[in-house]
Amino acid sequence: MISAIAGVSLTFCLSGETIRVASINLQNYLIMDRLVEGEWKKQYPKPEKEKRALRAIIKAVDADVLALQEIGKRPFLNELWMDLNVTIGPVYPYALWMPAADDEEERHLALLSKHPFLSVRLEHDLDFVYFGGRKSPDRGLMEVEFQTKGTRWKLFNLHLKSKWTERKEDPGAGIRREKEARTIRDYLRKSSPPAGKPFYLVVGDFNDHRNSPALQRFLQVNDTPLTKLVPCEDSRGQRWTHHWAKADAYSRFDYILSTPSLIEKLVPNSAKIFDGPESVLASDHRMIYADFSF
Repeated sequence: MISAIAGVSLTFCLSGETIRVASINLQNYLIMDRLVEGEWKKQYPKPEKEKRALRAIIKAVDADVLALQEIGKRPFLNELWMDLNVTIGPVYPYALWMPAADDEEERHLALLSKHPFLSVRLEHDLDFVYFGGRKSPDRGLMEVEFQTKGTRWKLFNLHLKSKWTERKEDPGAGIRREKEARTIRDYLRKSSPPAGKPFYLVVGDFNDHRNSPALQRFLQVNDTPLTKLVPCEDSRGQRWTHHWAKADAYSRFDYILSTPSLIEKLVPNSAKIFDGPESVLASDHRMIYADFSF
């Protein structure tokens, strides 16, 4: 779904040729069985206090391009989109929703933008061998191209396999996640060869640590660097982006990866993790963001 607000003409300043890119896993912005204030609810939507906190974070960060993971079907994106556009803002004239590759997957990718898309590709046809069968990244790969001050650049939004596994041979689903990462990485190398010094970002929930095989696949092939980690941190200098309440465990699972060419446009000290009080309520993930000057 690619949409713009009908009948409204809106013009946006690029704020001195600076684009802020953000990403957040919304934590089940959909209808599901869930625990709400100590009571188990069947087929219950994301609680309103979580939605309000989420909108407050989006307003505070005020990203130009906002990548979303773990949103439900299209009406859930429409709800969030319109709530932002008609209430506290920010206003996003452009919205994109991508259905998951797996028909049984309820958590999808989406994107909100203040700037028009130059091109869009929703890639479902990536696959790999997994224990004798063929699999694809469940949520697919969202590819969006923009043009800013004459520079064309791309954003890839992804959500790799969680650590919940269906196979005892793959504890923590690390093998599955590495294969998803390798398959997506190979697509990036083919569509945007490193020799061409491409401008792109890979953002989202990688569900793994910095030194994991899944992350390493995106950073380098042999001696060829592909991307670099954008060093996001919160106001206390901490870099965790996910809190697993059951184990009281803090991890860095969410990343912005930039090609060497594009990271040269990173505004110094702009790479942040939002740690306002709303982040405790909105999601089990924290929003990451960074500014790039064109």
